[in-house]
Amino acid sequence: MTKGPGAPAETRPAPAAVPPQPGLWNIANVLTMFRLLLVPVFAALLFADGGHDPKWRAFAWAAFAVAMITDVFDGALARSKGLITDFGRIADPIADKAIMGAGLIGLSILGDLPWWVTVVILARELGITLMRFWVIRYAVIPASRGGKLKTLTQGIAVGMYVLVLTGPLATARAVMMAVAVVLTVGTGLDYLIQAVRLRREGIARERRGE
Repeated sequence: MTKGPGAPAETRPAPAAVPPQPGLWNIANVLTMFRLLLVPVFAALLFADGGHDPKWRAFAWAAFAVAMITDVFDGALARSKGLITDFGRIADPIADKAIMGAGLIGLSILGDLPWWVTVVILARELGITLMRFWVIRYAVIPASRGGKLKTLTQGIAVGMYVLVLTGPLATARAVMMAVAVVLTVGTGLDYLIQAVRLRREGIARERRGE
């Protein structure tokens, strides 16, 4: 149908504006970078003066505690303020595993934590990372509540082992580490089951041409 000279021109919806991407130097990424820088500081304090001086171990615990606190805040800020970046997605889990790995390996070297505990926890973390890549073509394995509880108990347990504790507190930290190991293995098996299921479902969808 031909429009008359006075008819309004056809209008098309304006393209949606693309929101600007957050810059690298935002508060969430700065906290992540700070946590990465704390890793060698924490390790140096842990091994200072032979590694068994209560004063230096207290300083090491303070560095470890600050790293754990920044882990909570940088993720929350990134999500609430729209500051999620590719750098943050990569650097945040690296920083988490670096500080935890430094604590576990350092404590085992000093003879305060059995090596089998360190091997179990680090093997689980590496295995989950590899599984995520194994299924990333088909789906993303979401973080579970059990995984978050595992991270919390690991942080508390390692922090207690960093301090020089005796008596009931030494017993309490051993119990906390035992809980952390059970959660580590249990959530690892749960992630493995999820990964196998998601991969099978993804392959089935591909075969159906979806």
